[in-house]
Amino acid sequence: MAEGTAVAVGAGVDVNTAGNPTEIAMAYLQVEKTDGDMANLNLGELDLTTDEFILDEVDIHIQANLEDDLVKEALKTGVDLRQYSKQVEAELQRIEQASIKDYIKESQNIALLHNQITACDSILERMEGMLSGFQSDLSSISSEIQTLQQQSVSMNVRLKNRQAVRSHLSQLVDELVVPGAMISTVMESPVTEQEFLEQLHELNNKINFAKELSFRETLACSDIQDIVDRLKLKAVSKIREFILQKIYSFRKPMTNYQIPQNTLLKYRFFYQFLLANERTVAKEIRDEYVDTMSKIYYSYFKSYSGRLLKVQYEEVADKDDLMGVEDTAKKGFFSKPSLKSRNTIFTLGQRGAILSPAELEGPILVPHTAQRGDSRYPYETLFRSQHYALLDNGCREYLFLSDFFMVAGNSALDLFNSIMGKTLSMFLKSMSTYVSDCYDSIAVFLCIHIILRFRAITAKRNIPALDKYWEAVLELLWPRFELILEMNIHSIRNTDPQKLGVLDTRPHYITRRYAEFSSAIVSINQTFPNERTNTLLGQLQVEVENFVLKMAAEFPSRRDQLIFLINNYDMMLGVLMERAADDSKEVEGFQQLLLARTQEFIEEILSPPFGGMIAFVKEAEALMEKGQLDRLKNEEARITQLVRGFSSTWKQSVESMSQDVMRSFTNFKNGTSIIQGALTQLIQYYHGFHKILNQPTFRSLAVRSELINLHHLMVEVKKHKPNF
Repeated sequence: MAEGTAVAVGAGVDVNTAGNPTEIAMAYLQVEKTDGDMANLNLGELDLTTDEFILDEVDIHIQANLEDDLVKEALKTGVDLRQYSKQVEAELQRIEQASIKDYIKESQNIALLHNQITACDSILERMEGMLSGFQSDLSSISSEIQTLQQQSVSMNVRLKNRQAVRSHLSQLVDELVVPGAMISTVMESPVTEQEFLEQLHELNNKINFAKELSFRETLACSDIQDIVDRLKLKAVSKIREFILQKIYSFRKPMTNYQIPQNTLLKYRFFYQFLLANERTVAKEIRDEYVDTMSKIYYSYFKSYSGRLLKVQYEEVADKDDLMGVEDTAKKGFFSKPSLKSRNTIFTLGQRGAILSPAELEGPILVPHTAQRGDSRYPYETLFRSQHYALLDNGCREYLFLSDFFMVAGNSALDLFNSIMGKTLSMFLKSMSTYVSDCYDSIAVFLCIHIILRFRAITAKRNIPALDKYWEAVLELLWPRFELILEMNIHSIRNTDPQKLGVLDTRPHYITRRYAEFSSAIVSINQTFPNERTNTLLGQLQVEVENFVLKMAAEFPSRRDQLIFLINNYDMMLGVLMERAADDSKEVEGFQQLLLARTQEFIEEILSPPFGGMIAFVKEAEALMEKGQLDRLKNEEARITQLVRGFSSTWKQSVESMSQDVMRSFTNFKNGTSIIQGALTQLIQYYHGFHKILNQPTFRSLAVRSELINLHHLMVEVKKHKPNF
């Protein structure tokens, strides 16, 4: 329908007024005819017979027409173009007539389509009006929504402001209001109840808040100030009475003060409340606690130390119990009796166990129990018990002070010293008195190492309260230990060998004292090495070595001198190796001395039975090195005597030598080692004798056939080695 309308409009017919379908159809026919005339006009323009046609353009049109598919088809079939043109024109007229008939046939439908389009136009016009109304309505709604949004934002801001003000005012009111439960609890409840403690926290918060508001000059603060002050005074009064009662309970005899201390720690906030709100009362409580605990500790440790001294060994070393003093030394008539065995003060024995962790931190001694059992202890055991009690109580007290009185650093140390200072001074005074008259160097050295270990324990616990005391004790003990050690060094240096009684090749008691003492000090010193101790031990070792040489010089024969030296070196080395490390300076020094003297003794005991052969071997080896062995060519008689003498007497000589060695040395193991060394050295000499006689200079000697086979000699010698 739209197409028909367009055609009608193109033909100049008013479709709005042409209501007759026949008129509309005739308009279409007019348009079709016009199109046919236009087609004829185009064919006329392409007439090739026209004289005015430009040749160049003709060529172009011809070329373009030749490209047409229909023209190509006509040319291929050989059709006459003029005839074909007329045929086409007739076909077009026929089609035109058919088209006109179709238009006339559909004229009713075309008119109906026209009417429908007109109805649609009216409907669309009404729709356009409605949409315009909607658009204006939406515009007004958008402005209303924007207004509502602005109102909502404004209301939201006002709401937030009101909520913020409400929260601040609510908090202010909550902090200012003193509830009745707080008043009744503070006024009536015992301080030990949990509810009192909770209300005390709340009261403290209100007091702090009231102070803060007073600085801001808040008027509401004055409304509650009076009741808060009265509650504070009541709480301070009840807390003061409670804490003082606990402190006074410490003073009761046989009271375990750690129990009320633990109770006070549960209510540590009480002192914090006093310190914040009533410093005068807080100072009163602190001073009362310091005074009470200072007296308690002083009384306890004074009594405990006095009772400990009653279970100390009655026999103690004095200034005459030194390493270089002879056992037979006589004392004056009025002098006190000497130790039953002076060697015990130089022997560590089981005393070193006091440094083991189990005993070092073990339970303290109970003096009255020890007295009932008639037990006695060395000084270092009493010292350990006394100072472990001090360490344990001191650490506990320092932690309590830091926690309850809320002090730290120098303030905590000052408070601790105000409580324990009198007790520590008493300890130092009594220790100074004891040390000034002490000559038991092992006891003093054990005490030094007890203090070193206790100092490490307090450092591990992070308790600095006793550090200065430990240093003060060490300043007392170290000089005394060095003095006793120097006295022993001088006693050995000044010893007169001729005053020590009958000479004996067995180990001397002075060297045994040194060995026991040195091994004790070295073994203790390994844990906490001290250079001063090592220096003094080195001086003592030099004096002992000189003493051994002086004693050996008293023997008339070199053989007895060597036996004495070897016995003493071996004894000292054995004792040292039981406790000291194998690579210690003392062990290495005596090992070298023992080896040198043992080698010399082997040469000494081989000389009587085999001296001739040994001298010949040494002489011949020296000449062999110089290439002058021919100088012994005329020594056949000497060589013959040596060969036959060795063959006939070596077994008896070895047996006699073995028995003599075993009788001479107290240590069978050492004697066995010396015999083995001597036999090994003998085989080496005889092997050298073989080598010399195998030289060209002596190959012609008939006595060579009498030499003992070296392998056979080794087998026989093994039979003479003692087994222990």
